[in-house]
Amino acid sequence: MLWDTHMHTHFSEDSNADICEMINAAALAGVDGICFTDHLDLLTTDIAADKTPLDLPAYFTEMNRLQTKFHDKLPIHIGIEIGLQPFLKKQLPEITGGYPFDFVIGSSHLVNGEDPYYPEYFQGRVEQEAYREYFESILENLSVFDCFDVYGHLDYIVRYGPNKNQYYSYAEFSDVLEEILRTLIAKGKGIEINTGGFKYGLGHPNPTEDILKRYRELGGEIITIGADAHKPEHVAYDFPKVPQILTGCGFRYYTVFKERKPVFYPL
Repeated sequence: MLWDTHMHTHFSEDSNADICEMINAAALAGVDGICFTDHLDLLTTDIAADKTPLDLPAYFTEMNRLQTKFHDKLPIHIGIEIGLQPFLKKQLPEITGGYPFDFVIGSSHLVNGEDPYYPEYFQGRVEQEAYREYFESILENLSVFDCFDVYGHLDYIVRYGPNKNQYYSYAEFSDVLEEILRTLIAKGKGIEINTGGFKYGLGHPNPTEDILKRYRELGGEIITIGADAHKPEHVAYDFPKVPQILTGCGFRYYTVFKERKPVFYPL
């Protein structure tokens, strides 16, 4: 089977999931291992402990306890998903370097402080222009940050557009997407195949297969797998589709990070 290395619990502001229930769901799904990657999305540069959305000391205490409790059931890695915004160029490296994470996903959830999750983001914007603005914000983040291992759900925005991915294609944004992929590869960073796209009714993962394929054609080799589950029932969502998608895109291996180092497993 595969590892699910993108999942959230009650430590994330957008999830109420019980950690033990997530672990049991993963075991029932037959995955080989999991990595929790709870959210840290800072809205200001103030990272005082009482103002940081993710309580990192408590997070590690609980995760270490459950690693021990469930060590006979399946391996559990400890990760984080950080929301990249250029004004956090000092704070985020300090956080990721200050704790013994196995895996760090860097993601774009906000564009100039606005979240495409909300319909208001698209008001007054042409959908395709909003998508381009999102991709250009990724390039801006890449010019600032190196403190992550994999960029999460590269085309996250299409989950929430007025027409989702009905009129979206790699070809239309190939100029900016190509630059993103080349930059990631030059930095030694990976991407993920996020099966949350299927859950959102896109009929494709995030990013779409054309992006996955182009990343591999350009020489990219680091590809992690995650369902982006915020509930137990979404752990390893549609994972049976993943091996065929990845091999069809030219991958022979997928990646799991341990102590921030990639380990490659055959598909």
